Amino acid sequence: MKLEAAYAEYLLHLRIERGLAASTLEGYERDLALYGDHLDAAGAHEVDDVASDDVSAFQQQLFKEGAAASTVRRRMSAVKGFHRFCVQEGFTERNPTVPVRSPKMPEKLPDVVSVEDACALLDSITGTRPQDMRDRALLEVLYGCGVRASEACGLDVTDVFLAEGFLRVFGKSSKERMVPISGTAAVALAEYLGPPRAELSLRAKKVVPADLGAVFLNARGGRLSRQGLFKIVGAAGAAIGMEGLHPHTLRHSFATHMLNGGADLRVIQEILGHADISTTQIYTHVDRQHLTEEYLAAHPRAKAGA
Repeated sequence: MKLEAAYAEYLLHLRIERGLAASTLEGYERDLALYGDHLDAAGAHEVDDVASDDVSAFQQQLFKEGAAASTVRRRMSAVKGFHRFCVQEGFTERNPTVPVRSPKMPEKLPDVVSVEDACALLDSITGTRPQDMRDRALLEVLYGCGVRASEACGLDVTDVFLAEGFLRVFGKSSKERMVPISGTAAVALAEYLGPPRAELSLRAKKVVPADLGAVFLNARGGRLSRQGLFKIVGAAGAAIGMEGLHPHTLRHSFATHMLNGGADLRVIQEILGHADISTTQIYTHVDRQHLTEEYLAAHPRAKAGA
């Protein structure tokens, strides 16, 4: 089978059967396009033409071009998934990626902000314009509920159940989960969903059906994009001296502060939407690091002999 046809079948499988989001599919398409260019240059045009050496050479090429280990790992994951699919569908009988080991990821603890900094950030947005009310609600939801940027952007009004204290969010592979919301996050969101959101919605010049029910709207009345969300979070952080603040930092901070406050790891896993508890366990490392820092700073003999 021609590689181009196999790529198309795999991407169709990811979109229809696995239900991956458009942005995720675009990433797979880019990764496979790079892989395809590499194989084409190596003279491999059929699925059966690909050898393990071709796969290894592609991985080595990525490193030579300066790609980070995380990027190489992601692209190799796309390559391995593609070849597994080819075997499962009967396009070939062998998988050339089996002997090829993906690069190990160096353990990197997530960036978090302190509780004091998180509160300072949320308390810093005090304006009464519709955009101000939206930004305050957005930041409260990101930190108060631990949702991803894409999940916040995808929220519809019909996903908000403030009386019950929950938001319905759709995570990776469109997996649905219910996330608790209360306190200042619930108050800020309720205030925004009144006249402020209505005023923003009136600014829409083109009515896009998919945007009609969006919770978070941009200045033109359309659904807020991930890029727009990143700008809002970055600007809010910069305004109080937290340069380069990333939306995911608020999600990491939510999880870390929950753990420090005594929440069960399984509960945090459920709220964050992690399929595997091992993903959530990174926050136990953050917690231990915090304990170590506090110990070194407070104990009179902790640094003796250092």
